[in-house]
Amino acid sequence: MKTDKPAAARPAAKAPDASRRSERSRRAIFDAALALVSETGYAKTTVEGIAARAGVGKQTIYRWWPSKAAVLLDAFLDLAAQANEALGGDADSGIPDTGDLAADLRYVLRATVDELNDPKYDGPTRALAAEGLVSPEFAAQMTELLMEPQLAHYVRRLEAAREDGDIAPDVDVRIAAELLTAPLSQRWQYRGRPLTHDYADALLTHVLRGLSPRP
Repeated sequence: MKTDKPAAARPAAKAPDASRRSERSRRAIFDAALALVSETGYAKTTVEGIAARAGVGKQTIYRWWPSKAAVLLDAFLDLAAQANEALGGDADSGIPDTGDLAADLRYVLRATVDELNDPKYDGPTRALAAEGLVSPEFAAQMTELLMEPQLAHYVRRLEAAREDGDIAPDVDVRIAAELLTAPLSQRWQYRGRPLTHDYADALLTHVLRGLSPRP
């Protein structure tokens, strides 16, 4: 007498990975926010537009962020982290330390010039700056989360250079970092003259001349 074998049990269906789905949505929102602000400008960018571009509901955005400015800031922070990783920096230094201060700073300053001239960065950066002018609270948040950490990378590299005797022992490294970065931002902001590698190199030469140890 033939008996039927019991059917093999089907493997249990795998539960959807909510964290992976959330990360995909977050990445799509970042990409959409950066693209829209570059294409249409900050004023015409809306949460509804970001949601439509990202393929999510606007309630998804409001669950994570209170405003389009907050979305854009997080998107830009993510973009800046990617740029820092591409430069070979790490979470502690942010600027490569090869032992050659001039070469390390030249590399990073030139990369900064390239970023500021890149439409991918230009539009979002100008949008963040514009929002900071009308919202002191947002400006403070942007300073804390974006500007201060970026400047801190220069401060740490200059502190190491001061310890190695590459710059004068009495140099205020915070002021020195501002001397290196502020002129790039000013020239980019006002578009009066081209922002080039040659300009970054000349700026570095003048700043390092002032920081050099005195005989």
